[in-house]
Amino acid sequence: MSGRARLALCAWAATLMTACALLPLVDPATWILQAAVLLAVQSGVGAVARRVPLARPLTVAAQAVVTLMLLTLVFAREQAIAGLIPGPQAFQHFSDLFQQGGDDIARYAIPAPLESDGIRLMLVGGVLVIGLLVDTLAVSFRSAAPAGLPLLALYSVAAGLSEGGADWLWFLVAAAGYLMLLLAEGRDRLSQWGRVFGGSSRGPGTDQGRALAPVRTGRRIGAFALGIALVVPLALPAMDGGLLDGARGGVGSGTGGGGTISAVNPLVSLRDNLNVNEDREVLSLQTDSESLSDLYLRIVSLDDFDGTTWKPSKRHITAVPDGTFPTPVGLGPQIKRTEIRTLISAADGFAQDWLPMPYPPSGVRVAGNWRYEPVGMTLVGDHGQNTRGLTYEVRSLSLQPTAEQLASAPQASAAFRREYTELPDSLPEVVSRTAREVTAGASNPYEQAVKLQEYFAINGGFEYDTQVDIGSGSEAIARFLKQKEGFCVHFSFAMAAMARSLGIPARVAVGFAPGSPQADGSVSVGLRDAHAWPEVYFEGVGWTRFEPTPTRGSTPAYTITDRPGSSVPDPALPSRNTGTEPSAAPSESDTCSPQDKKLDACASESAVAVPVTGGDGPKWYALLAWAVAGLVVLLVPLAPMLWRLRVRSVRLGAHGRGEADAGPHTLAVWQELTDTAWDLGILPEESQTTRKAAARVVRLGRLDPAAAAAVHRVADAVEQVLYAPRPRPTAGLTEDVRLATAGLRAAAGRGTRSRALLVPRSAVRVAWAASARWTAVKRRASAARPAWRRTSDQQG
Repeated sequence: MSGRARLALCAWAATLMTACALLPLVDPATWILQAAVLLAVQSGVGAVARRVPLARPLTVAAQAVVTLMLLTLVFAREQAIAGLIPGPQAFQHFSDLFQQGGDDIARYAIPAPLESDGIRLMLVGGVLVIGLLVDTLAVSFRSAAPAGLPLLALYSVAAGLSEGGADWLWFLVAAAGYLMLLLAEGRDRLSQWGRVFGGSSRGPGTDQGRALAPVRTGRRIGAFALGIALVVPLALPAMDGGLLDGARGGVGSGTGGGGTISAVNPLVSLRDNLNVNEDREVLSLQTDSESLSDLYLRIVSLDDFDGTTWKPSKRHITAVPDGTFPTPVGLGPQIKRTEIRTLISAADGFAQDWLPMPYPPSGVRVAGNWRYEPVGMTLVGDHGQNTRGLTYEVRSLSLQPTAEQLASAPQASAAFRREYTELPDSLPEVVSRTAREVTAGASNPYEQAVKLQEYFAINGGFEYDTQVDIGSGSEAIARFLKQKEGFCVHFSFAMAAMARSLGIPARVAVGFAPGSPQADGSVSVGLRDAHAWPEVYFEGVGWTRFEPTPTRGSTPAYTITDRPGSSVPDPALPSRNTGTEPSAAPSESDTCSPQDKKLDACASESAVAVPVTGGDGPKWYALLAWAVAGLVVLLVPLAPMLWRLRVRSVRLGAHGRGEADAGPHTLAVWQELTDTAWDLGILPEESQTTRKAAARVVRLGRLDPAAAAAVHRVADAVEQVLYAPRPRPTAGLTEDVRLATAGLRAAAGRGTRSRALLVPRSAVRVAWAASARWTAVKRRASAARPAWRRTSDQQG
């Protein structure tokens, strides 16, 4: 197999291996077989065109035409001319399929069904386009390194959409394909440098099974680079966003109502953002609600528990419904309800991607690009939309279920219970055991939920503390149950997990607790009102709020029991010790005295949607690590250029004033001259004499008389130091090399000069030097073995 055919085969394999990263996105994955066949035909057309040979642009055009015909044959055969040649109807059909694919992507969660022709066209067509780019760059133009860009683009699309934990495996597959492509190009280039470098002939006694030293070194460098690429991201600190950050990236594109909300974690870096020095107003409310203590503003619900934290599941989003929202899931007609209206104004410094609303909302009037998530009944901003300076009106239902209605609620469907009672295997057994102990004697899920709430809020001995370090991971809830100290996130997480362990559907809501009434009749919601609480599902009532966090929020009236010993506070009063008289200032924490406030010792509740303050950013060592990583990323592509500039400076900087310096200096400047010619496209011929090599450089470089004379003067000096009994220094060699270099660059094209600067061919000497040093090290190690070991080896 010729070198170019081998390179084409590697380009096909690299594209296909990278396309494997798309496999988790669609089910079943049989489309990859179709893409492999079509990609092989595309590569074969390119190989035939180069064999003819056709000019490079004609080769690419032939491959593009055949690719279009292949897609027409597979996806638009009925609309095409003779079933193969695309016409206006075929192009219209392609447009319709792309539109359908976009709609299906917005409608389906991962993995999407392959029955959609639109999705299949996007997958197969995208792989063929990437394959054409890779084949063009790596094979037609013999430049495999830039071919990594389209491969990276293909992998980035897959990595950006994938949710699985095996992303590192697909990265390994894609990286292996790219390294294989680079190695194939290197072997092809080495084979063109003649017998010395290509190794076309080997003498007797040589090791036929071993690769050439440059090839072996290239493999080692590739393996080392791959290892670095895998290890460095693990070592660098993660630049995660703040609480509820990242939702903007999960919204589907386009002007329609489709799309999905990615399963982002809205509680990232919560503890780092927990304590703010100054509480300030983020929302101002005007409401006709008669019970301000129940006016929680819900931002998002977290229903996916992976054992470490709770996060929102990936959900389909639609356009915001006009008029009245659908009835909340599970809400029956027998539940007493009152519709309230709330006018909400967000501060200019409050930029939240999710829209805070009372739950359940029955309608909303809001300006901007917002999308509706039906399961959680939440609104999320699209195309950068957020709440900064926004004023909107929300109609919501104030539900008043009774304890009897909750206690007699029927069981939810099996599918619903399965989804909202799922717990990971990593959850410590102490969580479920404690839940059973706390709820012993309860006769129904309602009584179990009330006992869990009382356990955390009243009789379990728990204390509210924003400074506690519970840690993370699957053992965090167990440590919280043991230490009995934490803030709202710990209480809500623990109660929801324990409820699920009892078979009760539960989730966690994040938003704001009731704010403080003001003198003008409004309600002020501050940073320290940010809160998290559990929601428990009862059939016929729907998702129902509970409040396990002591001294925060307000206890729901329907959780008040008449059992002896119950000390649940009055539900009509918030448990945050707010004053009876309206206040003109934002709400304060119950644990913050005026003296503590002066000393900036007040703690905040949670950082839900907290604007970034000066102390909430990444730590200095994280910034330093990212700065170093950025410097490395910047220097790696420039390493060949920097090495070449350094070598040129060393070679031309030696003056060679004495006779002892004459030989090394003259040979160094000659090597600099030949390496410069090599970088500009004039490959070295080691078998030629110095005089013939100089004439070849002059001829191929199309040098003018002055530059040609400079080249011959350098060649004469080289012959003098090689063959004269006493080599003498020759003045002006550095100037001659610079004059010859200027002539070579002037005769070369702009693209050739750019490549010589950024990707010099002579940089391969680094690999040769590394290979020579490794061979020397092995030789010394072999010579250092004990004599008895060598004798034993010979006898064996």
